[in-house]
Amino acid sequence: MVKRQAEESLEDVLPSASPLLKKARVDDSQDGEQRNGRSSAHPPNGHRQEDDVRNGSVASNTAGQEEDPTLKEVAHTTPLSPAEDGEDEEQSAYFTVSRQAAPTEGYSDLYLDTIDRAVLDFDFEKLCSVSLSNINVYACLVCGKYYQGRGPKSHAYFHALEIGHHVYVNMQTKKVYVLPEGYEVTSKSLEDIKFVVDPRLPKEDVLLLDKVAKDAWDLSGKKYRPGFVGMNNIKANDYFNAVIQALAHIPPLRNFFMLEDLAAKSELVQRFSVLVRKIWNTRAFKTHVSPHELIQQVSRQSNKKYDLLHQSDPVEFLSWFLGNMHLALGGSKTKPGTSIIHRVFQGKLKIESQQITAKADAGDRLRFEEAAEVIVETMRYLILTLDLPAAPLFQDEIDRNIIPQVPLTSILSKYDGRTAQEHLSMRKRYRLLHPLPPFLLFHIKRFSTNKFVSERNPTIVTFPVRSLDMAPYVEPNPTLHPPGEPIWYDLVANVTHEAVRTRDDSVEGEAERKVWRVQMRDRARDEWLQVQDLYVERVATETLFTKESYLMVWERRRGSGKGKGRG
Repeated sequence: MVKRQAEESLEDVLPSASPLLKKARVDDSQDGEQRNGRSSAHPPNGHRQEDDVRNGSVASNTAGQEEDPTLKEVAHTTPLSPAEDGEDEEQSAYFTVSRQAAPTEGYSDLYLDTIDRAVLDFDFEKLCSVSLSNINVYACLVCGKYYQGRGPKSHAYFHALEIGHHVYVNMQTKKVYVLPEGYEVTSKSLEDIKFVVDPRLPKEDVLLLDKVAKDAWDLSGKKYRPGFVGMNNIKANDYFNAVIQALAHIPPLRNFFMLEDLAAKSELVQRFSVLVRKIWNTRAFKTHVSPHELIQQVSRQSNKKYDLLHQSDPVEFLSWFLGNMHLALGGSKTKPGTSIIHRVFQGKLKIESQQITAKADAGDRLRFEEAAEVIVETMRYLILTLDLPAAPLFQDEIDRNIIPQVPLTSILSKYDGRTAQEHLSMRKRYRLLHPLPPFLLFHIKRFSTNKFVSERNPTIVTFPVRSLDMAPYVEPNPTLHPPGEPIWYDLVANVTHEAVRTRDDSVEGEAERKVWRVQMRDRARDEWLQVQDLYVERVATETLFTKESYLMVWERRRGSGKGKGRG
């Protein structure tokens, strides 16, 4: 190389095709340049090369010089939108990655053979496993983990580069993408996965759920009944499972949440809708579901009063759940029948109250006095509470192992309008009013708590599975119901309680653990099944009442007469 003389200009010595400038460091700053003894205010070419690249052009050092093709390709790439990428819009063009709009010809099924359906479980809450964000979540179809975004700086993108898992599904749009290439996959072989993410049956199939007996098979070839699948007990949420299973078998409620578009409703409504559709899924990958997503929302909304770590009372949870669902569906606190919850369960009750005076006979304090004033009021209800008679305090040697029994009609006499009960300083009697709701919820009160101890009443309630006549407990109203004609109700679901002895470190050395189950009727086969968490088994109809019933769901039979009717 000829040594350049000081009097020669630089342009005369350099060749016409000058090499491009080196790639600028991303973290170079004005302060750093000043520390190196130079200022960035007036670069040699009048502006920084990085600005040229961001504006779509690179300044040449000589007149007429063509742009380098590699930089030209970088300059014309289109970055993902922030909603898909999850990154800041103001990023350097050097970090913009070219994304394929479609797979390369002949490679449309690339990476699809790496999908492992056996590890996919879409029942858990949609949170990124790295950032714990619930925004723009994708599920890896190779390992089943959740990641946020699919842009060049997203967690799903890094997972694809580091681990080599390339196929992801958006949990909201159900679109499938290949990363890091970034194109969408439209293969029909993925339809089963999209259906499991958000199962939706057509209306004609939903209307046939109770009429046509249909079996299904999971990925391992195990047969199951749609609608009668186990539910995972994560720690202590068996109370939650029993209530949700019972609600999922109430036809008008189930059909509403399976068919209606609830995208604009609250998170509580949407998650319950998804869980009901998964319970009745006819193309499930496994024979059980997990309530994790719904119970996490319930825990947040109830300030952790009902969660998966602590066992709660099923009736208390049901009351809270129905009230919040009614409001979330746009229901009114004052106007009846403004949501599907009230249209299915709400009824009307008449209450007569009278002050207990000192003149009342000590042996007959609950007899209504003719001269005393009677206060009449009406109220609406969703759940009717039934009181059990007190268990005998002392038992002889022969009857020591006998559990007391009482018929359901006996404890229903609380609502016949004649039997009075004492409440503080008042005597009250109750009477149901027409029209009765399509479904009645009975709470058989078994637990009582005072300052010292919590007690359980083990009395067994006997009941007919069909043809429970509610007419004797309803005040006659000829305009709404013919006098003397029965009102038949059939059992739909029965939540039962069982006390299990466990060892404890207390003085007594033993404690009782509560176990909650639900018995449900398969209408298509006219059979009864019992579900305890993941275990589903058939039970004989004649033995249903042998358990400690705690919550009962009864359906009003269409039409009149005591025939088989429609349950």
